[in-house]
Amino acid sequence: QLQLVESGGGLVQPGGSLRLSCAASGFSLDYYTIGWFRQAPGKEREGIVCINSGDGTTYYDYSVKGRFTISRDNAKNTVYLQMNSLQPSDTAVYYCAAGFGVRSPVVPAQYDCWGQGTQVTVSS
Repeated sequence: QLQLVESGGGLVQPGGSLRLSCAASGFSLDYYTIGWFRQAPGKEREGIVCINSGDGTTYYDYSVKGRFTISRDNAKNTVYLQMNSLQPSDTAVYYCAAGFGVRSPVVPAQYDCWGQGTQVTVSS
């Protein structure tokens, strides 16, 4: 059974940091593009970061570039999202997703497997 499990969300003050983890089971992450998406209340799910299989090239949306960093540990079959300088506008449920042959990294339909999501709340 293919499964992704996110962890690491929580409540943090503005300017703080969190590290999200996305652990895979049932398949090897290093053959897939892994994307991080987020969905705030009343808004559509948006793709913010992805890392490609093979060469490990990355994509960052302008809203998180310079603050968020994606990395992968193939030995642990886990992808991480380090989030620094968090702002209230970053509050959302964060999802990781895996896709094979992804051409448009911010399009949710390009991904085949999704985690259950983890809540990130940035508030003082």
